Amino acid sequence: MGAVVLIVVAGLFAVVSGVNDGGALLATGLKLPTIRPAIGVLVLVVMVALIPLATHQVALTFVTRLASFHQPGGQTAMTIAVIASLAVVAWLSAKGRPTSLTLAIVGGLAGAGLGWGLPVSPGSVLLVLAFAVAAPLVGGLLAWLLIRMLVVTTTARRLRRWHQAGFLVQTVAYAANDGQKMLAVFMVAFGFTDAPLPYTLLVAVLFGLGTVYGLPKAGRTLGRELIASRPPHGVAAELSAGASVIACAAVGMPVSMTQAIAGGLIGAGVAQGSGRVRWYAAGKIIAAWFLTLPASALLGWTLAVLLNEFASMDFS
Repeated sequence: MGAVVLIVVAGLFAVVSGVNDGGALLATGLKLPTIRPAIGVLVLVVMVALIPLATHQVALTFVTRLASFHQPGGQTAMTIAVIASLAVVAWLSAKGRPTSLTLAIVGGLAGAGLGWGLPVSPGSVLLVLAFAVAAPLVGGLLAWLLIRMLVVTTTARRLRRWHQAGFLVQTVAYAANDGQKMLAVFMVAFGFTDAPLPYTLLVAVLFGLGTVYGLPKAGRTLGRELIASRPPHGVAAELSAGASVIACAAVGMPVSMTQAIAGGLIGAGVAQGSGRVRWYAAGKIIAAWFLTLPASALLGWTLAVLLNEFASMDFS
């Protein structure tokens, strides 16, 4: 019964990941007609399905390094973690504070693991958190440097080519890194530790459905609310965020692609004058990031403790 519930929750998590992440990945390039949204969604779905066949180290970090979710009780703890992370993201989104689902699931996994009595690695949690902070900072710095080069040296035709390259880098980065949080939930639900193609395809299709639904809202949030965006800003953010996230994936550290993109947009905006950045909106997003992990951890721990106590009660 627990496995069935987790399978359903895993499917919902993949769809919500598409709503929360997929739209944001495509939104940065909407002002360039180089890649149409339908093609963008298709490329993103293909990458999410195929990249884990080559590397799924980040998925293993979620299920083995943060806590041991393949142990007895791991499916229940994973279910609680996903529910806690979705609840926190939904609550913050309702408050107009879009946040990172990756941060939420890291917090949920740590909290639910502790509450259920699984061995949790504080060092690994802190290391993941350090990389989560570093990724948008590095993305912002790279974009600050890159936008200057693009504005000076790039024509409109070349900018389209840079956009194509940036979008490809970005989709590979997402599929190799925080997109694998979806695969991690399916790993625990079905009990595998590799990346079988049927499961990566299932994850990708569910993710794609969520992406199609979430694209319009994400386009408003990142493309208009965060900075007064022009095409070079989106290209710089794609390239810098992709490079930052791929570097993190190389060492198996999950980070948020949407955080890195936001950092890249801010860095590109600052390079052309800090007045281009809408600091109030940026402040709301950053505040939500800092709140997400502890809130998810606390909710996951609370739900796990309560359910554990209820399961151990004697009703005879």
